[in-house]
Amino acid sequence: MKKVAILQSNYIPWKGYFDIIARVDEFILYDEMQFTKNDWRNRNIIKTQQGPLWLTIPVGQDINRRICDVPLPGGPWRMKHWKTLVQNYSHAPCFKETAAWLEPLYRETQTTLSALNRRFIEEICRVLGIRTLIRDSSEYVLGEGKTERLVNLCRQTGADEYVSGPAARGYLDERLFADQGVRVTWMDYANYPEYPQLHGAFTHQVSILDLLFNRGADAPRFMRHVRP
Repeated sequence: MKKVAILQSNYIPWKGYFDIIARVDEFILYDEMQFTKNDWRNRNIIKTQQGPLWLTIPVGQDINRRICDVPLPGGPWRMKHWKTLVQNYSHAPCFKETAAWLEPLYRETQTTLSALNRRFIEEICRVLGIRTLIRDSSEYVLGEGKTERLVNLCRQTGADEYVSGPAARGYLDERLFADQGVRVTWMDYANYPEYPQLHGAFTHQVSILDLLFNRGADAPRFMRHVRP
């Protein structure tokens, strides 16, 4: 039985994003869709002594473009992000081992938001031991209709099961999947275990970098579908 998940790319996503990748056989980056401003595509949250902080890639707020067409800006944002991470996590137990592979990513020169997101996602998957096949939606033929496109992608991949995040319950038509012999299952992000975390009260809603800086190779123990 083949399981597939389809999500837009995010910048340094939270641990739940990687759990859904780990749960499936093929993960499709759905970046042919419209860019949305003030969303996870180009930003995420870290913890600091002053509270939660957004790390945002300054790509502008033009929504009249696809995610895959959003160019990366020049300027010092890459090193500013890295220096912010150093400032807030340099005392974390696993900072050195995480920095060894993470800092070089900030020195690379991708030209689009999608390419950068994918690069970070794939490297974090490598570190976590996730071996799921990752592909771009541009490698497939996209149909029309919000749910219909997803069903069509599942058909092209030979999927028997489509794994979705819970936010899609409000619009996903499960009958269209059932008509094509595809079962829909839902991710459950409740009851994640806590781990030792810097900077005040524990929160789950931060970039997975927080978990990696604090737990390093032990990070899978605090996830649901990644094998330790």
